[in-house]
Amino acid sequence: MARRSVGLSDRHRRIMEFLTAFQEQNGYSPSIRQIGDHITVKSTSLVDYYLNQLEEMGYITREGRVSRSIRVLRPMYSGVGARVGDAVRKVAANISDLIQIPIMGRIVASAPIPMPTSDLAYFDSESSVEMARSLLPAREKPSELFALEVQGDSMIDAMINDGDIVILKPAQEANNGDMVAVWLDDRDETTLKYFYKENDRIRLQPANPTMGPIYVDNPASLRIMGKVVMVIRQVRTAL
Repeated sequence: MARRSVGLSDRHRRIMEFLTAFQEQNGYSPSIRQIGDHITVKSTSLVDYYLNQLEEMGYITREGRVSRSIRVLRPMYSGVGARVGDAVRKVAANISDLIQIPIMGRIVASAPIPMPTSDLAYFDSESSVEMARSLLPAREKPSELFALEVQGDSMIDAMINDGDIVILKPAQEANNGDMVAVWLDDRDETTLKYFYKENDRIRLQPANPTMGPIYVDNPASLRIMGKVVMVIRQVRTAL
């Protein structure tokens, strides 16, 4: 059984257990967003409130508001306890190539729609996706990449579903057949599609047989934001 600490609520304990396990596995602290996801709290300010309480009680220390500066002073383990610690540290030795790619926002994979301002607030400076460097094509530089969360199902035949994450490299030009994230200036909209140049117009082709292409008659109104280099699929479980 996990040891219960006087003065800690259930959320406090869950945060401490998560911080302990995460730091032992990765060698650095999780982001505020990751902590919130673990305890099912969407408000980063509320997570910050709990962290302030833990700091006042002497369980952690951190350098002001600096991202990922949390240091665990009193480790707390769940279930099997400290015996897991040694095993976790051994695993951590094999993940030294872990990298973080910032999530910059959402991209629509359906009929393009305007991006509401509320979506922009969903992502903050700490939003990122973690992955092994070895999973990326060797030619790609991690420092140049960014990620977008997919909204919609127009690219399902390309194995990209609603909620998946696409990793992109910045680009201003594309070749026929490239999957790109584009901004349509005249519509003030974004979308994720296959790119094709046809005579004096651009065809943005979905990967869904139930949807038709988008034709851009004025190529100057289309701005390419990036090319997709890989997809991170989200695992979904039946309720």
